[in-house]
Amino acid sequence: DTCLGLVGQGYALVAADASASRSILVFKHDLDKIVQLDSHKLLVGSGVYADSVNFNEYVQKNMKLYELNNDLQLSTDAAANFIRGELATALRKGPYQTNSLLAGYDEKTGPSLYFIDYLAALAKVNFGAQGHASNFVLSVFDREWKENMSLEEGIEVVKKCIHELHTRFLVSQPVFVVKLVDANGVRTIDIS
Repeated sequence: DTCLGLVGQGYALVAADASASRSILVFKHDLDKIVQLDSHKLLVGSGVYADSVNFNEYVQKNMKLYELNNDLQLSTDAAANFIRGELATALRKGPYQTNSLLAGYDEKTGPSLYFIDYLAALAKVNFGAQGHASNFVLSVFDREWKENMSLEEGIEVVKKCIHELHTRFLVSQPVFVVKLVDANGVRTIDIS
């Protein structure tokens, strides 16, 4: 699985491959792995597919339950810490083998991106990648990312990352889903 993301001027952008595979088999290339947690938050995971899907759904439903019980949506920072806490608890019971990127937009703080791994390590980052693809795309991010990037510049960086994967990565990932979160909410971006 491949997931990557970046923060720009007033937005956060995440991308994930759309392949469903196991071992040497690819089942399909039209899977949307990016979960919308609420109107201004996206969660994407990589790792064991069953763990990623179950954990992402668990987070989504518990955040909605919290919102209904307290009449309050979690901020992106609070959501990241909730996810980290759940992964830390799972380490002692039966760990989820899932790594995540959480992108969100808050009125007061603007866009943010959080890197969360299966060992419950949490970091707020300007760009990040999970999965084997991180070995290829982090160098592109290091070279291309800059503060306050426009949306067009951010999309170009994501395109360069995907091009790098198509050029160097052994595994074929022909289709990527790209989503944006900003002050207006969540939407899908066509990068073709």
